[in-house]
Amino acid sequence: MKKLLKYSLWSAGGVVAIAIAGVAYIAATFNPNDYKTQIIKLVKDKQQRSLKLDGDIKLVFFPSIGADIGKISLSEFQSDETFIYIDSARVSLALLPLLSRQVVVDEVSVSGLKATLVKFKNGKTNIDDLLSKKETSEEKTPLEFDIASVRVGDSELTYLDESKGAQYTLKSFNLNTGRIANGVPGKIDFSAVIQSNKPKLDISAQMKVKFTFDLKKQLFQMEGLELQAKGTALDISNLTVLANGNISANFDTQEFSTKKLVVTATGLQGKNNFDAKLDAPALNLVQNNFTGDKLTLNAKLDNAFGNIVASLALFDLTGNPQSFKSSALTLELDMKQPEQAFKIKLGSPVTGNIEQQQLNLSNLTLAVNARGDKLPNKSVSSEMKGSVQIDGGRQSIQTNLAGGLLQSQVKAKVAVNGFQDPAIRFDIDVDQFDADLYLPKEAAGVANKPTPVEQSFDLAALKKLNLEGGLRIGALKIANVKLSQVRLDIKAQNGLITISPLSTNLYQGSMNGSLKVNAQTTPHIAINQNLSGINITPLLKDAVNFDTLEGKGSVALNLTAQGNTISALKKTLNGSMSLNLTDGAIKGINIAKTLRDAQSMLNMKGATAQTQSVNKAEKTDFSELKASFKISNGVAHNDDLLLKSPLLRLSGNGDINIGNDTINYLTNATLAKTLKGQGGKDIVGGITVPVRLSGPFNNLKYTLDFGAMASNVVKQKIEAKKEEIKTKLQDQLQDKLKGLFK
Repeated sequence: MKKLLKYSLWSAGGVVAIAIAGVAYIAATFNPNDYKTQIIKLVKDKQQRSLKLDGDIKLVFFPSIGADIGKISLSEFQSDETFIYIDSARVSLALLPLLSRQVVVDEVSVSGLKATLVKFKNGKTNIDDLLSKKETSEEKTPLEFDIASVRVGDSELTYLDESKGAQYTLKSFNLNTGRIANGVPGKIDFSAVIQSNKPKLDISAQMKVKFTFDLKKQLFQMEGLELQAKGTALDISNLTVLANGNISANFDTQEFSTKKLVVTATGLQGKNNFDAKLDAPALNLVQNNFTGDKLTLNAKLDNAFGNIVASLALFDLTGNPQSFKSSALTLELDMKQPEQAFKIKLGSPVTGNIEQQQLNLSNLTLAVNARGDKLPNKSVSSEMKGSVQIDGGRQSIQTNLAGGLLQSQVKAKVAVNGFQDPAIRFDIDVDQFDADLYLPKEAAGVANKPTPVEQSFDLAALKKLNLEGGLRIGALKIANVKLSQVRLDIKAQNGLITISPLSTNLYQGSMNGSLKVNAQTTPHIAINQNLSGINITPLLKDAVNFDTLEGKGSVALNLTAQGNTISALKKTLNGSMSLNLTDGAIKGINIAKTLRDAQSMLNMKGATAQTQSVNKAEKTDFSELKASFKISNGVAHNDDLLLKSPLLRLSGNGDINIGNDTINYLTNATLAKTLKGQGGKDIVGGITVPVRLSGPFNNLKYTLDFGAMASNVVKQKIEAKKEEIKTKLQDQLQDKLKGLFK
């Protein structure tokens, strides 16, 4: 037995020695470079591709079998154009495992690889000839492989899709791995620059991960994923994406899951900075059914509206690719501006169908909290409830909400059809709304305050607006004007906006008419309104801070204007306006009193015009005031002013320059003849006095021409004397004629 074992060992040693000697002999005598010509010819004959072997081929036989290859390239099919180029490559296999059909690769190393894969317009690719294989019914036992490491350095891979005009490229491609073997944990260290034109991408990416796979069980796992990407994507610049977590997939049991997956992204879209974070503690998909727990998405956006922070959370998410549901969806928005802040929270159970692209928020709660020093009590809270249905297949959204919004109680129904060019239909009721609380306010009490640059308004967004619906507001305050029972029926399409009717109650009267806006080019506005029973005093005071006219009556407006600033609209104002007031007054001067006080000046020589400022304690009462205006380029001209009172008649004409906020108006004031002086004799009755009103709205002045008044008195006395003499002559002539016939 001992001799048998001894001879067996000697025999085995001899075989090994002979094998080693044979390998050594082959290594010493065999030069693969001598067969380059035959290899190149074989590739040309079999594959119809040109192979170039510009570098040396070095073989290694022990302890592993492999080869080092220098510069090598392969052409496209039936072409001299290069398909793949390799600067250098090394492959080595463990020798003994090959005898048992096991592939154990010690090392795979490639450097300077450049390859282009093309998908032609006919659907074929430039590697179809390399992939074609003859079918065989012989079953083969799958190879088991074990690779100690893979290294790919400074390589470039390109994919062209001619049918879509798309190109995708991996530049500066580097890959380093640990052991790659079935069921054995390994490591991957990857980096590349990813570029494409559809979509537009230019991203530098790095990834590190531990991985395990089992080909027999079709199981793949990634743990400790660390992914970082920086660059530009679509219209986003300065993009940075970070991803961490664990991912697993079992294709045999159709199970897919993620654990502790966290994805963050920051970037700049136009002028808007954003910051987003997705946190998925657990997400599982098992045979078309998925579950999730506390999925959250947080986003921050810094734009012209302020700093907006959004948070989306899904709890107890379950479903399948056809349908899903969550016990609670929560969305939070936090918008901060220099003077105020808004926090919006949305919550609802959610159901949906991914295949039909449907989402239903059946019991929605929308809470809004506004904070700011200029808000009532520095804080406003409100809550709305209702439902939202989204149908992506039909591209429609249906919303039905009711409850508090800021300081208002609102009932709103909104329907949206079409996502690319949405058609919006709505019906909204609001009990009251104070718009001035949310409009910017001008700072007061600042000495030598510079004139602010007027801001233009941009109506470009209205060009694509497709909107139709009705809005009703119980009480509205805007630009300090107070309205009630407001009704607006709005229709907007292709940049043309029509509000008809535009009706409301205001200042003890009512207003009814229409408003049209053309935003296709320079904004053009047309307004046609009739105001009846209006108390003009508080209206003018609230609207334009013009406290000069009192009265109640009607006003008719038919005006047009164009421009992208308020001043431009005022200076291009055209159309007509009429005014018919009763039982009112012109504030700032008492014309009748002034004329009576002027009695002492009638006999003065050299009486001239006198100018005086407005005296808010004085006013000229009237029983009727009528006027019509023709407006051209911001200037309202009037020729038919008529003011009546028991003691005074006033007529006149002039201009109101709306564009420059100034007045230049001349009136003729006449006292009634019933006014008596000393001895009961008419003193100034029937005398006309010119009164000119001029200056800016905030500093009006009255000029009374007493010289003209005195001249009129003299003329009236002369005319009266002439009339007296004429009467006496006629009387004497009649007496003489009577004497002749006696």
